Amino acid sequence: MDSKLAFYIGKRIILALFTVFLVITITFFAMKAIPGGPFLSEKAPSAAVTAQLEAKYGLDKPLMEQYTTYLKDVLRFDFGPSIKNRGRTVTALMLEGFQTSGKLGLIAAVLAVAFGLVLGSLAAVFHDKFIDKLIMVISTACVAMPSFVVATILLLLLCIVIPIFPSNGSTAGGLILPVVALSLSPMSYITRLTRSSMLDVLGQDYIRTARAKGVSPSKVLFKHSLKNAVTPVITYVGPMVAYILTGSLVVEQIFAVPGIGKYFFSSIINRDYPMIMGTTIFLATIMVIMTLLSDICYKIFDPRVDFN
Repeated sequence: MDSKLAFYIGKRIILALFTVFLVITITFFAMKAIPGGPFLSEKAPSAAVTAQLEAKYGLDKPLMEQYTTYLKDVLRFDFGPSIKNRGRTVTALMLEGFQTSGKLGLIAAVLAVAFGLVLGSLAAVFHDKFIDKLIMVISTACVAMPSFVVATILLLLLCIVIPIFPSNGSTAGGLILPVVALSLSPMSYITRLTRSSMLDVLGQDYIRTARAKGVSPSKVLFKHSLKNAVTPVITYVGPMVAYILTGSLVVEQIFAVPGIGKYFFSSIINRDYPMIMGTTIFLATIMVIMTLLSDICYKIFDPRVDFN
């Protein structure tokens, strides 16, 4: 491996670890600063019961001691027990929910990249023609709509007005509409990004030279143009995957998908502080990791980039 590339990867990993550390720290102290406590409810326990519960969960210790203990536990991927889901740990609940959320996000990301590249290339090839304008109008409209808005529209149209798909994400075929809702906006953004990059590449001298030499249009498009035009998309894919996973929390609620979003929203309602902190740190860490991988892949695929 090139020394400059190795140094860049090492530097980015250190920055990523520091970012995760800041997320953990800010999340911990932000939760501690919230008025009230995790044991407040409509029927609040007595002072003696509250004291026993605080001692059980280590909340009676000094704040910095709690922080140090929590930091050590998080490094072992131990977010402690859930306060409202008795007998279950936060880690177990998150992994259980992420089995569905991860599958949902992965399918949506693959579809967004695949269709975005195809539609963007198609728009670039037929530049300023009807198909290009049609793709651009639709993609612009879809980019402007958040995933939860798309999910609500799909729910009303295809589950209530025209009941084609089930509205419950835990039933057979119930993940189709959530996948569409999550993939539509990033797919549209990739379409626009690919079109812009492809138009720039198609105007380069080496593309004109390849065409003058009689290289077939398909070979010019896929071997020469798309290969170089896809580089900007790589920088977007990492954050896009994180965006889909975090955006899936609301979409999961709309379609009653049994994913990590179910536990996140119930933890907010029930003041399950360990679950709120664990989910926030988990999703933020995924975003940091995906951004790190995206940056590294961009540097590897484009050797012209300066390693600073």
